[in-house]
Amino acid sequence: MYLPQEIIRKKRDNIELTADEINFFIQGVAKDTVSEGQIAAFAMAIYFNDMTMDERVALTCAMRDSGMVIDWGYMHFDGPVVDKHSTGGVGDVTSLMLGAMVAACGGYVPMISGRGLGHTGGTLDKLESIPGYNITPTNEVFGKVTKNAGVAIIGQTGDLAPADKRVYATRDVTATVDNISLITASILSKKLAAGLDYLVMDVKVGSGAFMPTYQASEDLAKSIVAVANGAGTCTSALLTDMNQVLASSAGNALEVREAVQFLTGEYRNPRLFEVTMALCAEMLVISKLAADTQQARTKLQAVLDNGQAAERFGKMVAGLGGPTDFIYNYDNYLEKAEIVKPVFAETTGFAYAMDTRGLGMAVVGMGGGRRVASDKIDYAVGFSDMIRLGDEVYADTPLAMVHARTEAQWEEAAKAVRSNITVSDNKPEATPEVYRRVSKQDV
Repeated sequence: MYLPQEIIRKKRDNIELTADEINFFIQGVAKDTVSEGQIAAFAMAIYFNDMTMDERVALTCAMRDSGMVIDWGYMHFDGPVVDKHSTGGVGDVTSLMLGAMVAACGGYVPMISGRGLGHTGGTLDKLESIPGYNITPTNEVFGKVTKNAGVAIIGQTGDLAPADKRVYATRDVTATVDNISLITASILSKKLAAGLDYLVMDVKVGSGAFMPTYQASEDLAKSIVAVANGAGTCTSALLTDMNQVLASSAGNALEVREAVQFLTGEYRNPRLFEVTMALCAEMLVISKLAADTQQARTKLQAVLDNGQAAERFGKMVAGLGGPTDFIYNYDNYLEKAEIVKPVFAETTGFAYAMDTRGLGMAVVGMGGGRRVASDKIDYAVGFSDMIRLGDEVYADTPLAMVHARTEAQWEEAAKAVRSNITVSDNKPEATPEVYRRVSKQDV
């Protein structure tokens, strides 16, 4: 029998905790026998003294096992259960295409996603811009849609990793969010509770990334790969660029429109295409659906070209309560803003830099995200036709199209676009879409 305060004392004094001690503490969090004050003290002790890799694995497994862990055995899938998780960004709509593309190549993607956090857009908020789409189906419907469409993207249910919900809420108000051990356990406990065979992490780097520096992003990627593999789920990570908005649009309905256009071949932003293909190829290779990256890319291009990926997305939308003809008639269903006008730069030159976080916050400011959890989202607002870094800017070159409800809102958003995009006489150096891969061997 352990005492929570003795476990806190041990961590405070920088003594390594055993897996049993960590498990006892987290079970207490889930059962409400550990107080909020004790969670805060535990998180602060970890913040200052950090955790060994063994402790991180134990914490992740304890939080994963604090609620239901899905076992897909009863569904008799004839392929691997594989998923992707992103640390979030602006215009990061990859999940919507990726799930359908991997499903069309033989994988099963039961994706449990989140809402927008801070400046980052949430996959669930994007999907809820589709009329009727149900992000909280029963487990039976979740399983059925995953089997039929190969992909189902839903929200976290209360019985998945409930300890994480309590720990995160306390971290949020005690300045202990930005610790890699705690971030790793929080991300992975929810993902691994979804019963995955394989996981690929997309860790963002740059001005719109969650982590402040390249080094911090790399450290997080290595921690996640080491801990997930230590917890028994084969995992790798890609470090991808978030120094500019990833898609051509930012805003819920606008990004869904772009995702459908991507799947049908109507329009594919080159950077978004490269990041999506790289993540999908990594998923196919680690789950042994392709022998190597080249074969994976060939398969993925084929399911985009023959319409199978678009068809999978359509099946998922219909299976979760959305329109049955969404892929073909998306424009009839997605909300539109009353005012759609371009924003022009005040000088000529090259698009030199982008404060991607600032642009994400501008979308939030328009009502396209939440300042507090209770905020209602306006799905129609945001930006489309975003300029790319390195593009030439003339007097008549739009930096973006702003989709707004009122003239005043448009003015405010236009000001934000101009102040968050730097135009210079110099052309910026090109940055790669994918910086590096982190595998089990690298950690």
